[in-house]
Amino acid sequence: MKALGEAAYILGIKIYRDRPKRLIGLSQDTYIDKVLKRFNMEQSKRGFLPMSHGMHFSDKQRPSSYEERKCMSKIPYALVIGSIMYAMICTRPDVSYALSVVSRYQTNLGESHWTLVKTILKCLRRTKDVFLIYGGEEELVVNGYIDASFQTDTDDSQS
Repeated sequence: MKALGEAAYILGIKIYRDRPKRLIGLSQDTYIDKVLKRFNMEQSKRGFLPMSHGMHFSDKQRPSSYEERKCMSKIPYALVIGSIMYAMICTRPDVSYALSVVSRYQTNLGESHWTLVKTILKCLRRTKDVFLIYGGEEELVVNGYIDASFQTDTDDSQS
């Protein structure tokens, strides 16, 4: 065993430290760049949200003809989902809902499902420099933030 000093990268996660303020930050900007390049999205427009309000997905959006299914079978859908999922689990919980929606359609995806995956990648491209920060307090305090303008289907029915 050999001591190499403090870790700067672990499994594609960049580690930032601010010892005086007792902060540690985790970033996957390099990993996200690699994912974008792997799936030819590095020059895409930059998206603002991983999923827009009011989007609905169902089995009816799956391909109906043999030609459509054949075309969609060439898309590396599961690979993209898995790549985004690694980022989501480590440092990007903001894309978890959109990713859970698109992952339901891995066996028989339609064009709208693939479009949403590309939207998630565009959002990651715009926000790749965002990272998680832990610490700074004597006592562990968990703060969570949400977009209050976002409503689910159940919210619409209760209004």
